[in-house]
Amino acid sequence: MKRSEIRELAFKLIYSLEIQKSENIEEQIELFVENNDIKNQSAIDYIKDCIYGINQNINDINETIKGSLTQEWKIERVSKINLSLLKLAIYEIKYKDIPYKVEINEVVELAKIYGEEMSSKFINGALAKIVKEM
Repeated sequence: MKRSEIRELAFKLIYSLEIQKSENIEEQIELFVENNDIKNQSAIDYIKDCIYGINQNINDINETIKGSLTQEWKIERVSKINLSLLKLAIYEIKYKDIPYKVEINEVVELAKIYGEEMSSKFINGALAKIVKEM
C-alpha cells in the first residue's frame, strides 16, 4: 500500500471523526480499520499516529489554521473536508517532518477529489501561508 493511499485513508478517518465528534477514538479507529478491511499493519500504525497526533496537538493545529485564514474567515466557516485536510497536512508538516511540498501536493490532490470546486485553491493558499510563516 502506497503512502498516498494510506494518507487518503487517514484523511477519511479524520473527516469521519470531525463529523461524529466521538469521544472514543480507539473504537472509531478499530471500526474504520475493520470496515475498510485494512490488513497492512504499517498502514494501521500510520493512521493511528495521525489520529492520535492530531488529537494530542489539536490546539496548536487549530491555532495554525486560524492564523492562515483571512480576517473575514473564521475556522467555523471552513468546510469539514477542508478542515480535515488542513489538520492532516499541518500535523505531517509540523510534527512528522514530511517535506511540505510533498504534503501540500497530496492534500491538494485529495481536495480536488473530495472537496468543493475551490477547495484545492483554498488548501494550497492556506498551507503556503503556513509554510512561509514556519
